[in-house]
Amino acid sequence: MSLYRVFEGVGIAFASIWSNKVRASLTIMGIGIGVTVVIGMASAITGINRSVTEMLETAGPKTFFVVRYWSGGITISDGSDELSPWRRNPWMTVEEGEMLRNLPLIRDVTLQEGTSGPVSYESINLSSVSMAGFSPSWVFVTGGEIRAGRNFTQLEYAASARVAVINDKLAETLFPGLDPIGRRIKIFGQPFEVVGLHVEAASLFGGGGDSRLAMPHTTFTKVADYWKGWMDLVVMPIEDATVMEAQDQVISAMRSSRGLKPKDENNFAVVTQDRFLEMWDNVTQVFFLVMFALSGVALMVGGVGVVAIMLISVTERTREIGVRKALGATRREIMFQFLVEAATLTLVGGAIGLTVGALLAGGVRKFTPIPATIPLWSVALALFASIITGVFFGLYPAHRAAKLDPVEALRYE
Repeated sequence: MSLYRVFEGVGIAFASIWSNKVRASLTIMGIGIGVTVVIGMASAITGINRSVTEMLETAGPKTFFVVRYWSGGITISDGSDELSPWRRNPWMTVEEGEMLRNLPLIRDVTLQEGTSGPVSYESINLSSVSMAGFSPSWVFVTGGEIRAGRNFTQLEYAASARVAVINDKLAETLFPGLDPIGRRIKIFGQPFEVVGLHVEAASLFGGGGDSRLAMPHTTFTKVADYWKGWMDLVVMPIEDATVMEAQDQVISAMRSSRGLKPKDENNFAVVTQDRFLEMWDNVTQVFFLVMFALSGVALMVGGVGVVAIMLISVTERTREIGVRKALGATRREIMFQFLVEAATLTLVGGAIGLTVGALLAGGVRKFTPIPATIPLWSVALALFASIITGVFFGLYPAHRAAKLDPVEALRYE
């Protein structure tokens, strides 16, 4: 009997939607917007999380970073010492990188420092290309592969040679249809030879869409116009060492090198992948709060529409309600029917929002580096929220319908 009532309520709800298209569309639009926000933002955040995880895995599960300062999140600074504690920390140095590389538990240390600047080839001039100065082991850290040519050598690194490895996007821009290997380009107005073509691992933070190049760090410091003082050291432990063991050894060596006393705090930061993920989790929590706030407002708007359209439906069907009560329908059955109608109305909006959100996620995945993926929990949450919104906001109209006096209802014109 209850299942029959459910199907009856669903059928009446669709008939009501069809006969009152304008009123129903406003309600459906509010619910649909709320669900679209949930699905769109959840898929984008899920894709970004996956991209961050893959980026860290590219560097190796035990790789960690030694940096000048790490805040663990977004900070606001006016340039003062109080709001800019990084000003008190010494710069990371090449000598410290070499010292760490010689530690027993460390396999290699990659120096990295970046900027953007002009790159040109013949008549083609690019004003802002992302570039970085690395030590020769950089490919193991950034991922991807040298598809053509080669990486710069240790000898070229030591000699500050004017050589560069460009990515496929930059090659398409500078040398359309040509082999880039061996060609001479200008970086910051200085001549460089292209020795390799790097195909990056597609990720949110650099693969696929941007023109980029790499050069020896020794060359970078002499040629590039960059913000000095922000070189990072990427540390790769040996296979037999744990991250904790390697990290302890690095911290001890850095403190000793900088002459820090036991009571002194570190004037550098050692950042593991877990801390990167923890920081990113904190950032995504803010996005989720925004997502729920925006979707909540949209669902409220849709809920108000549910109240309005269901009250109108109750008024229009007053005689029908009177007839049903005269034939023995209970208040509970009347209320149940109207709640099913309200839930069906909002569920239609949820389904439309789910479809639009899925299309939005597909567009993000196709046209951006973000691998947007719809998590199953967001689908369940969106549909559940749609139904609950219909039931909650449909309670008053349903209660009003259920308590109508059958005699008065039959007299209603």
